[in-house]
Amino acid sequence: MTFNDIFKSSFLENVTAVSLTDMAIALVLSFFLGLFIFFVYKKTYSGVMFSQAFGGSLIAMTMITTMVILAVTSNVVLSLGMVGALSIVRFRTAIKEPMDIAFLFWAIAGGIVLAAGMIPLAIFGSVIIGVIMIVFCNRKSAQKPFIAVISCDNGQTEDQVVSYLRQNADKAVVKSKSAQKGSIELTYEVTLKNNSTEFITKLSEMDGVSSAVLVSYNGDYMG
Repeated sequence: MTFNDIFKSSFLENVTAVSLTDMAIALVLSFFLGLFIFFVYKKTYSGVMFSQAFGGSLIAMTMITTMVILAVTSNVVLSLGMVGALSIVRFRTAIKEPMDIAFLFWAIAGGIVLAAGMIPLAIFGSVIIGVIMIVFCNRKSAQKPFIAVISCDNGQTEDQVVSYLRQNADKAVVKSKSAQKGSIELTYEVTLKNNSTEFITKLSEMDGVSSAVLVSYNGDYMG
């Protein structure tokens, strides 16, 4: 064994497996790709509270995926070890919005395709996906739905409430009904006439009605 053999290290040999130019180009492109995904996410978000942290995580996810795939493509043995290492990772954060899953997968797929050297596919594919997301996911219904929650005293008052809703709303569909002794709570999906909410005020003043609440929602009501 010579003096050079003592200091010879396979770890140091892997330093030049990926050139600095390739790393810089891949990471810069992944940053802009993640930024584009974040822009589309912000443009199409329709939830109640926008999460800036989740939007930022899309950029980080794209760059991290690119970095991992660059390492994997440079070493076959490392790719096998990476599969085993990543298989033990568990994420406990619940995804509340269904579209968030699509954006997470888009960020991961974009990072993979970009690091694999398929730059045109990553760029043009993301542009096409972004346009489709903006066109279809950002569309708003002409008639915005509302949820009306009315508490009344008895069945006779309930009939008057239902008749009044059907006369003063374009659509009134029952979602739920909760009945207790001396109290009935009705939940209706309604669409307004001429965007006027005056009917809910008059409804609350009706004899036998203890409260009337009108709430806007995005159509994801689970009833």
